[in-house]
Amino acid sequence: FVHERFANDSSLKRLQGWWGHDKQSRFQMKSEFVPIPGVEGWQLSNPPIFSLLPLRASLEIFRDAGMESLRLKSKSLTGYLEFLLSKKAGVQVLTPKDPEARGCQLSLNIAGGREVFKKLTEQGVVCDWREPDVIRVSPVPLYNTYSDVFRFAELLS
Repeated sequence: FVHERFANDSSLKRLQGWWGHDKQSRFQMKSEFVPIPGVEGWQLSNPPIFSLLPLRASLEIFRDAGMESLRLKSKSLTGYLEFLLSKKAGVQVLTPKDPEARGCQLSLNIAGGREVFKKLTEQGVVCDWREPDVIRVSPVPLYNTYSDVFRFAELLS
């Protein structure tokens, strides 16, 4: 609870968190905290408790799949994506080449990146845009396939 007379007072000291940062500029990763107007701006970096309930079922899925198997597939899927992208002109992979130094995502610098991101989104690809010119793509081992990775690389063409 935040009393309404304090909700929009940005001069007050507060614990500043991800969930309270302005949604439009959150991913720009600037050092300045820009609070969401009202009580939402007082949120910290933890999701609401009821939003966490579905995670219990997902954790059981991860347990059943096994982290070792998921990591092996992650390395393989991401390596396959990196291999396919190495053949694409104008695509620079910014993420470390060493599979032990990365997760399942690759950060890509692509000429005309924002337009490419828009067209990928229109084609049903879920990826992430980071200012000023980076597309992040993550072949997630739990539900992405080698066909998905191949399709992504073809869409870049």
